[in-house]
Amino acid sequence: MGKLGGFLEFDREPRKKRSVEERVKDYKQVYEPIEEEEITIQAARCMDCGVPFCSFSCPVNNLCPEWQDFVYRGEWKKGLENLHSTNNFPDFTGRVCPAPCEGGCVLGINDDPVSIKNIEFAISEKAWKEGWIKPQPPKVRTGKKVAVVGSGPAGLAAAQQLNRKGHNVTVFERDSKAGGMLTYGIPDFKIEKWVVERRVNQIKEEGVEFVFNTEIGTDYPVEKLESEYDAVVLAGGAREARDLPVYGRDLKGIHYAMDYLTQQNKLVAGEEVTEEQIDAQGKKVLVIGGGDTGSDCVGTATRQGAEAVYQIELLDKPLAERAPDNPWPRYPQVLKTSTSHEEAEELAKDEKFGLREWTILTKRFVGNNQGKLKEVQAVKVEWVEDENAKKTMKEIEGSEFNLEVDLVLLAIGFVHPEHDGMLNQLGLDLDERGNVKTSDNYQTSDDKFFAAGDMRRGASLIVWAIREGRDVAAEVDEYLMNN
Repeated sequence: MGKLGGFLEFDREPRKKRSVEERVKDYKQVYEPIEEEEITIQAARCMDCGVPFCSFSCPVNNLCPEWQDFVYRGEWKKGLENLHSTNNFPDFTGRVCPAPCEGGCVLGINDDPVSIKNIEFAISEKAWKEGWIKPQPPKVRTGKKVAVVGSGPAGLAAAQQLNRKGHNVTVFERDSKAGGMLTYGIPDFKIEKWVVERRVNQIKEEGVEFVFNTEIGTDYPVEKLESEYDAVVLAGGAREARDLPVYGRDLKGIHYAMDYLTQQNKLVAGEEVTEEQIDAQGKKVLVIGGGDTGSDCVGTATRQGAEAVYQIELLDKPLAERAPDNPWPRYPQVLKTSTSHEEAEELAKDEKFGLREWTILTKRFVGNNQGKLKEVQAVKVEWVEDENAKKTMKEIEGSEFNLEVDLVLLAIGFVHPEHDGMLNQLGLDLDERGNVKTSDNYQTSDDKFFAAGDMRRGASLIVWAIREGRDVAAEVDEYLMNN
């Protein structure tokens, strides 16, 4: 373990951030670099509790106590090797993973959990700085060819693992850069794109080929994919956005959150944007949806210079602490305040920002005579539990209200992968939710095709994507070597 009794001696220290005044003027990383001495102390808090619920709570089963002990003892390189044994991209998860490991930390039963995510981040960054992370090309090639469709974290993990097994891997990506949501969804102030690019460069140097601006089923026939490769991994995202079909939905000024975020990421990267820009500058913005994507919209709209930013959620406001039906070591379903919310709340001193409300049902969008959005009509609701513990929504009489807005961003989740194009042409079986159906070994209804990540499980966490990318690679390798 770290320091004997360290959890009694040291408190959890939050990671330092740049001031709100400074960071809302750019799209750079919100957090300050972590000092080695500081993170060594945080690693000392690990109890080495005997039953590592942190590892069980982590989808990639990170061996958290082991690499935290290495950090405490100054054996950072061993910590990296241990970390990489379960996670290909700790520099991604150390930035944008919601850290289910910390939800399972035993210390978290009656104290603040160990800063596992920050320690993971620190190991990775020191490793890059010291030059410990290098390409690991295979010594022998099998002659087998594998296509990976999609270059998000699931696709990248699958490609890297399969390549290291000696197979010839080609990644097909419809965008102009690799990374999926990491590059074209999550804002730069959460993960700057050079972080993704350096990992992609490592994978390229290991021998993986990337084919960009190529959509399977449109630019590249599915028949050719099947005939030219020995196995295919479908690792695209679940990008079919959930809509809000209420009156006035077709008014100008209502957009899907991911269209908005993707466009801004392209602008930050200096890429050309041919469609009309979705710009919050000087506008009253309403974000519908209370999750991470909605939070990202709040932070982006703030940086664009919105006059006001509001965020509403249909569900109940989460509690500040665990509810009785959400005990440790389950992931804590508690109120979370992101850095974007902090920014909006601080700027709300001028009473223009930061309205964050729960149990709000959107009833109607109202426009002007030019067909542009001008107002949202909504109502307060309550969730009533029946004798079977099933909750139903009930509108609260007399709670209707109107909100003057110019821009609405729909951040209410995703339903399944896009069916038009590749999936429809392949004719693979889908599950009841519209995701690609697979067996336990990630194999689809066509034996040569495998699916992993959001493509088969629906929109989920980055750490699940990495886990499934690693798992599907093992299954594909077994399939190839037995055929």
